[in-house]
Amino acid sequence: MHKVPVGVLGASGYAGRELCGLIARHPGLELAFASANEQRGQRTRIGVTEVTYVATEDAPLNSAEVVFTALPHGASAQWVGNARATGARVVDLSSDFRPGAGAGINQTEAPYGLTELMRAKIPGAEIVANPGCYPTAILLAIAPLLKEGWVVPGATINVSAASGVTGAGYSARPDLLFAEVAEDFRAYAVGNEHRHIAEMQAVAKELGGRDNDILFTPHLLPVARGILATITVPVNEYAEDPSALWRDCYRGEPFIEIADQPPSLRDVVRRNVVRVSIAKAANVRQPTLIIISAIDNLVKGAAGQALQNANVLLGLSEQAGLPA
Repeated sequence: MHKVPVGVLGASGYAGRELCGLIARHPGLELAFASANEQRGQRTRIGVTEVTYVATEDAPLNSAEVVFTALPHGASAQWVGNARATGARVVDLSSDFRPGAGAGINQTEAPYGLTELMRAKIPGAEIVANPGCYPTAILLAIAPLLKEGWVVPGATINVSAASGVTGAGYSARPDLLFAEVAEDFRAYAVGNEHRHIAEMQAVAKELGGRDNDILFTPHLLPVARGILATITVPVNEYAEDPSALWRDCYRGEPFIEIADQPPSLRDVVRRNVVRVSIAKAANVRQPTLIIISAIDNLVKGAAGQALQNANVLLGLSEQAGLPA
C-alpha cells in the first residue's frame, strides 16, 4: 500500500511527539522527517520506529505532502509559508492561523479545523488551523446550544476548566516542576485574558452565539494529561431531555460521546474523543444547563485532531490511525 509522506516540525514537544507516535501507527502515512532544533542529530524511538531529529532549517519540506507544524505560537507562521512554497499542505497546531489571532488571517485559506463542525471546509484547504485544546473541549460542548439558539441572548457562558501540565508545553519552567504541582490545584490566567479567549469568542459567534460572552477560568491539574471542563449555560427553557440535542447534532460522529453520567479523565486519556454530559441545574431561577466535557489535551486537543484533519485533507478514512 502506498503511504503518504508527512513531516513534523517541532517534533520533540509533547504534541509533536504524540503526533509522531500516531503517524508511526497510521496505515496510510509515513514519517518523512521530524525536526527539533535543540535535539538535532539525536535519535529517539517512537513506537517501533527510530527517528533522527533534524534542525528545522534542514527539514526536507519538499519530501512531504502534508507538513504538521507543532512549533511555538508566533514562530509557526513563517514555516507554514515555507512548507506551502514547496506545494505541501499544512496542518498548523499553533495559534497563528486560528480565528481571533489578529488581522491578515484568511479563514478561507486556513479554515478552522474543529473537524466535526467544520468538516466541509477542510478537503480543499492549503492550511488547516488546528484548534487549541481548551477550545476543542469547550466549543464542541456548547456548539449544539449555539446553533439552535437555546442560549439566553446576552447571557454569559461560564467555563471552569482544568488541564494536565503537558498543556503548558515542553519548555522547562520552575512552576511546572513536580514538587510545585504535586498535591496542589490552582487557577491561572485569572481575569478572562487567557490566549484562547479570542479564539473561542470568534468561533462561538460564527456558530450562532451572537452576543454571548465566554467567561473562562483555567486551572492546573497535578496530572500529565487531560482536560475536564465544567460549563454553565443559561438557556431560554428546559427541554424534557436536553441531551437529545447533542445526540441529534453529533449523530454518527465516531469521536464524540454523549454520556449519561459526568465524564472523568480516565474515560478519555489516550483517546481521540470528546466525552460530554448534560444536566439541568436545580435550585436556580434561571433555567441553566451544566455541561461537563472531557478530552485528552494531547490527542483530541492537539495531535489526534491534527491527524483527523489530515485524514480529511487527504481523502483517507477519518478514523484511520486514531485511537477511539
